[in-house]
Amino acid sequence: MDKVLLILVDGMRPDSIAACGSEYADNMLKSCRYKDMQAKTVFPSVTLPCHMSLFHSVVPQRHGILTNTFVPMARPVDGLIEKLHNAGKRCAFYYTWEQLRDLAKPGMLDCSLCSAMFHGQGIKADRTVTDAAIAAMAAEKPDFIFLYLGWADETGHRFGWMSEEYLDIVSEEWANIERVLAATPEEYKVLITADHGGHDMNHGSDAPEDMTIPVIIPEHGSPDEFTSEPISILDIAPTIAKWLGAAPDEQWIGRPIVK
Repeated sequence: MDKVLLILVDGMRPDSIAACGSEYADNMLKSCRYKDMQAKTVFPSVTLPCHMSLFHSVVPQRHGILTNTFVPMARPVDGLIEKLHNAGKRCAFYYTWEQLRDLAKPGMLDCSLCSAMFHGQGIKADRTVTDAAIAAMAAEKPDFIFLYLGWADETGHRFGWMSEEYLDIVSEEWANIERVLAATPEEYKVLITADHGGHDMNHGSDAPEDMTIPVIIPEHGSPDEFTSEPISILDIAPTIAKWLGAAPDEQWIGRPIVK
């Protein structure tokens, strides 16, 4: 039975992947079954609004979260986790930014581990949650795993997007991706993406550097199984729901990447 691993590198610009010097990332771009390096995120291109749109397939103006502070929806929309939970799927989160705890309603996740990247942890926190996801795939085998790697975004804020320091961390994140994919069982389909990009030392604008994200599917499927239409972050939840046989919410506005 199919399972899904969603890997998100916070603030990873598409052009940083080829520029970061990771041989593994270069090979991934050449060999992956599907990639869109011009996919779009939502405005404002800020971490929590983008994640809420990814998991709920609606724009920020609909879910109401326009900053990194969570507020309950005035008109609730069931997100990806609620739809998977209601379909009997087991879901797990491994992340390094605590605000993401609000992406799913209480009681919907079978496992949730946050290793905060602040307080001196930095990239070590991303390694910790990567290790936890690897262990979960070997033992509990959740139907859906969300692995969030956050330090590239923080490095962009400190040193600037596309700086040497930022690109070094993007390369480190690809080392984490390499480790987790080497341990991923065959039944897992994998999607790699970002929530937003960045420019100078910030993001949040409607500039292409902020709004453009990568969407990469490494191995599963053939090229003709995927859409040739432009895609956005809103299409990720419908794609995962389709892979796992769960019905999308009627209020979602995205469409599956797979035909």
